[in-house]
Amino acid sequence: MSTQTGLIQFAEDLRQEVISSSDGGIDSEDGEADSFREDEFTRLMIESLTAAGELEDGEVCYYRSRGIKVNGYSINQDLDCLNLFISIHTQSVPPVTVTKQEVETAFRRLTSFLQQALKGYHQSLEEASNVFDMALNIHDLRKQLSQVRLYLFTDGRTTLDVKKHETIENLICSFHVWDIERTYRCLSSGKQRETIEIDFESQYGVSIPCLPMPASNSDYSAYMAIIPGEILYKIYAEYGPRLLERNVRSFLQARGKVNKGIRETILKEPHRFLAYNNGISATAEAVELTDLVGGGKGIKYARDLQIVNGGQTTASIYQAVRKDKADVSDIYVQAKLSVVDPEQVNEIVPLISRYANNQNKVSEADFSANDPFHIKIEELSRTIWAPAVDGTQRQTRWFYERARGQYLDAKGREPTLAKKKAFATVHPTSQKFTKTDLAKFENTWEQLPHLVSRGAQKNFIDFTVRLTKRGRFEVDETYFKRLVAKAILFRSAEKIVQAEQFGGYRANIVTYTIAYLCHKTAQCIDVDTIWKQQGISSAIGEAIAIVSRQVHQTITDPPEGRNVTEWCKKEDCWKTIQALDIELPAAFLKELIRVNQGTSHQVDKGIDSPDSLDLEIIAQVSQVPADTWFQLSHWAKETSNLQPWQRSLAFSLGRLAATNKNPSRKQANQAVNILQEAERLGFNLNLTHLI
Repeated sequence: MSTQTGLIQFAEDLRQEVISSSDGGIDSEDGEADSFREDEFTRLMIESLTAAGELEDGEVCYYRSRGIKVNGYSINQDLDCLNLFISIHTQSVPPVTVTKQEVETAFRRLTSFLQQALKGYHQSLEEASNVFDMALNIHDLRKQLSQVRLYLFTDGRTTLDVKKHETIENLICSFHVWDIERTYRCLSSGKQRETIEIDFESQYGVSIPCLPMPASNSDYSAYMAIIPGEILYKIYAEYGPRLLERNVRSFLQARGKVNKGIRETILKEPHRFLAYNNGISATAEAVELTDLVGGGKGIKYARDLQIVNGGQTTASIYQAVRKDKADVSDIYVQAKLSVVDPEQVNEIVPLISRYANNQNKVSEADFSANDPFHIKIEELSRTIWAPAVDGTQRQTRWFYERARGQYLDAKGREPTLAKKKAFATVHPTSQKFTKTDLAKFENTWEQLPHLVSRGAQKNFIDFTVRLTKRGRFEVDETYFKRLVAKAILFRSAEKIVQAEQFGGYRANIVTYTIAYLCHKTAQCIDVDTIWKQQGISSAIGEAIAIVSRQVHQTITDPPEGRNVTEWCKKEDCWKTIQALDIELPAAFLKELIRVNQGTSHQVDKGIDSPDSLDLEIIAQVSQVPADTWFQLSHWAKETSNLQPWQRSLAFSLGRLAATNKNPSRKQANQAVNILQEAERLGFNLNLTHLI
């Protein structure tokens, strides 16, 4: 398929995805459908750039007034970089040309909003609107911000290649145009993000001295280098989190508290930094060496540079310059740079990352798309057929996009136009979901809406940490089907909330509404039936509408504060919603799973549900008689063996056995440990009647 054909197909796919995702029952003739579609287009672009490592996250926030327009924003973790978004959504296929004048006009409207927000524009806005939150955030951070990045998103082709930086209200503003061609190149390249390419000589005026590894037959090459602190600062200032995309553990390091020891060394003994600090580990796809004037080799160019260990060191140097105005001219950082063949990057780099970080508490949390959990879900998504609905015989699949661009890649591999259409029929874009979607569905179901409200990437990291703490988890067909049911529930709620026309905060309202229903029903919503019907019942829809109205009223009236967006990120907000006494429809309550009434339906607990191995352990533990548990608990207390909580759990397991109730997954796994430890200490499971 030619590049031009691929681009047109990509543009059509994007257009259909926008239409599908923004279809919430709004009359297209009232003019609101186009604004909803522009919001959805903006959301998809934010997601793409977040996956590409260009952004940490972002929020859709549309506002337009005379000479002003903005479609969304984000503020980085360090609160010193503001990103503002504006969209030109043409809805045209083939893509039309967006002229230089149109681009310049859009940027003028965006910079006008920036100027007004910095001066206190929020004071003239309605406090219950999300644009008020955006303007207030910008105004509150006006003295902390050091740079502003202005993004233009469009589904058309642009003719403006480069727009020079400008200084607005003493802030350096850079301009970034993402048109349909650039977006297509990024998403169809097979990469997880846009590659970082650094020419040290042209960008920073110096090559990095290095010592190459002796030649070998290894599948990688390595270099020991000494990087000047000033260069490391400038690299991080320009690329930020994109340097850490292959290693979220370094990402977490960089976002933790700045190490006091590192900071003290930078400020008081910079000349000893090299001696005191362990340095960084980095990877690249390719490097270009040059001969240094004084002899030896230097790294002139690096492609796809990534820091896999040393995020805190890098961020500490950056923060010392930014916040403490530190002089880092005497600081040098040792670096091990591993150059890995692009064909093996996804295999080798995660291992380098893991072993380089094995001293960290979160070292077992692998945030890679190559995690077995995500691989298994991908496999199931390619084989499990969703039930046919609406009286048709046509079945479809839910496509799990484990790595960005998989959907387009799979569709592009179909040899003919007819087969591409058949692929789209079997895998409609409305049934595509990503890793961050999965985390959003699960954390909402687990009643963590305040975490979901913090943004896709932060929520995904939290979900992954919880998954890691949960331990081994075997994904099976049941889990996949229930996951899809939650996706159906969530996306149905999005359309219902959109139809309510609250005017903003849809994402927050949706996650809080579903979390409230899960909390009030003890997660007894029948997800198995949702899967079978591939939709929610009218009773569930009615419940969502009723709860969403109360949720909207509550979150837009935060206590002692005016920033709704920040309030929704707080656990106290969730506690306030939990305390609401909302009367749920009788029809909805009638559809809930009835536990302990012989029903074959089970309450879904998400990743905390027992997998096949857990069920075997539960069955084995359930065979231990109640008297054995009681005797074990008594023995442990009399002999001061086991931990107090283990003695207590043994007694609780006895009470469960006495009433013919099964232990939970966690209880069963702990029970095995208790039995093994008790037997090791001399407790004889077969002689408990003699004790």
